[in-house]
Amino acid sequence: MTKEKNSPEFEFINQQADQSIRYLEHGYPSDLVRWHYHEEYELHLIKTSSGKVFIGDYIGNFSANSLILVGPNLPHNWISDLEKGEQIALRDNVINFSQKVIDRFSDVFPEMQELDGFWDRAQYGIEFFLGEHTTKVVKLIEDISKATGLRRLTLFLTTLEILAALPDYRVLASSAYVPVKDEKELDRLNSLITYIMDNYDNQLTQEDVAKHVKMTPSYFSKYFKKATGQRFVEFVNSLRINKACELLSHSQQPITEICFQVGFNNIANFNRRFFTLKQMRPSEYRKISMSVFS
Repeated sequence: MTKEKNSPEFEFINQQADQSIRYLEHGYPSDLVRWHYHEEYELHLIKTSSGKVFIGDYIGNFSANSLILVGPNLPHNWISDLEKGEQIALRDNVINFSQKVIDRFSDVFPEMQELDGFWDRAQYGIEFFLGEHTTKVVKLIEDISKATGLRRLTLFLTTLEILAALPDYRVLASSAYVPVKDEKELDRLNSLITYIMDNYDNQLTQEDVAKHVKMTPSYFSKYFKKATGQRFVEFVNSLRINKACELLSHSQQPITEICFQVGFNNIANFNRRFFTLKQMRPSEYRKISMSVFS
């Protein structure tokens, strides 16, 4: 396929006929890292680095050993926070498998019906909080990367069994999210989100981004809401608050300084937006996170 690198969402279709699942890994930056979707499920493990994850209309943070299952046709992307010129040789372990595989297993093995709710949740993306299971699940995925044939399949099923039984998880995209599936629109949305990621800590306006993607502000407003499920201001504020949470957790910078560093122009607005998204004040968040990370 001539578009294989630019359109990783289509690679799985051409997998070998004797494989039920496909494994791949890559570093960062990579041509495979873009806002995209595909028909297959994707189990995605981050090996190193931290940054922002986008799953449908969800924006969150990721770090080493973050594990997310993305359902079919659900756009997604992981963007690492790196210094200019920095590169990572291996950032991502990825497992793809199709709905057809799941359906065939369910037809043959009635025990697979226990996972029906699991697949329903996966349509919106699931983030797993592995806790004491971290070492075991990471090892299973590493073993899958090296295995072939029936051994790879049995390791995969063991991984699914553990993940489906985990009590600690989070469903990511909202139930109201309607994904963009047109390739040209995804390219435009990818460019748009990259621009926002590069500039959200400045005084970025909707007019600035509309100009960047060559839209009128009024059309851009409607387009952005339809494409992401959020208004532009909500999207940018979510990015800023998530960055503020990182700084509150991992630095001693004053809260006022963090407020301006992430792009807010006054502390009152920052505190109000923070409370709306996190249901606590920045000082409370810092106190709780420091007790967790200390």
